[in-house]
Amino acid sequence: MNNRKVTLAAAAAGVVAGAAGLGLLAMPAGAGQPPTLPDVSAESLVEQVLTSEPGAFGGTVQVDNKLGLPSIAEIPQLADGKHSARIWTDGNGRFRAALPNGQSEQTVVHDGKTTWSWNSADNEVTKAERKPDGSKPDERKPDAKAEAANPAEAAKQVVGLTKEFSDISVDGTARVANRAAYELVLTPKASEKTLIREVRIAVDSELKMPLRVAVLTNGTSEPAGMVGFSEINVGPQDPKLFEFTPPAQAKVTTPEAKEERDRDRSPELGLEQALQGENPQVFGTGWDTVVGARIPAEAMSQVPAEAQGLVDRFTKKVSGSWGSGKVFTTKVATVLIADDGRVVAGAVPEQVLFDTIGQVK
Repeated sequence: MNNRKVTLAAAAAGVVAGAAGLGLLAMPAGAGQPPTLPDVSAESLVEQVLTSEPGAFGGTVQVDNKLGLPSIAEIPQLADGKHSARIWTDGNGRFRAALPNGQSEQTVVHDGKTTWSWNSADNEVTKAERKPDGSKPDERKPDAKAEAANPAEAAKQVVGLTKEFSDISVDGTARVANRAAYELVLTPKASEKTLIREVRIAVDSELKMPLRVAVLTNGTSEPAGMVGFSEINVGPQDPKLFEFTPPAQAKVTTPEAKEERDRDRSPELGLEQALQGENPQVFGTGWDTVVGARIPAEAMSQVPAEAQGLVDRFTKKVSGSWGSGKVFTTKVATVLIADDGRVVAGAVPEQVLFDTIGQVK
């Protein structure tokens, strides 16, 4: 099954697993008075979001988290506050991203044939070759995190997954990265059981590409998260940006080897990999989609005491007819981990997970 099919639910898994994906859901509003633009229909903006093929550009993407999580050394990406990244693309599939992480940085480069991911903290390079049939590496490739930082890609995923389950409207205009944009709003239909109140997408009036995505939850007036451009330079970029040579003394490995090694070193990563694997169990549709998986027994028994302490610190014990376990909640997602290894996650209240976990095989 295509992993994009479960993006909304799988994002929740990243919270517990320490992934950055959920952390890349947002950015601060652009400065300046809202521009005056010609009227446009919501249907037209939806089509623009789904079909936009941005040309060459470079820009700074800012992230603003208000998930309600304190700063945790083990997973700094999820702490409340503002973060930034730089992305570049040549408009023909090649791109580069620089993702700061404290004192280190991850650099991701796709040169048209190979995707390189370099982590300065350990001087390790992950090299993913294009498949023999010419298609890109699968969605667990090293550039998945970089793509999550692109507002255009984030908006395309959200709209594609939820448009038929939403009331869609245009709510005025905005100025983002000093560019005029329309505000497209997707509000879950009343029948949807979700923590999300609405998603607002700023669509560039000239480029027809999304510039910002903001996620608002029930009971709050400010976005729980935003990702968007604070600066964008449209036009050809330096070709050397899309070239990469591993640094001296760097260890070069493959995505498969790195995934296996990381799983062995950190069994708690099995949760993220299980929920975002090629065959997750998916329940429901639209905003209240839930993704489920079963963590192998050996992984459950090998979780280090430090990692277990982290889980205990931010979860509460729960039980029901389905069994017993722990539930982890943020403003935008909930994760239920049963003691027997079953896991369900989604942008839904915990009761939805209690009602669903019994279906996990």
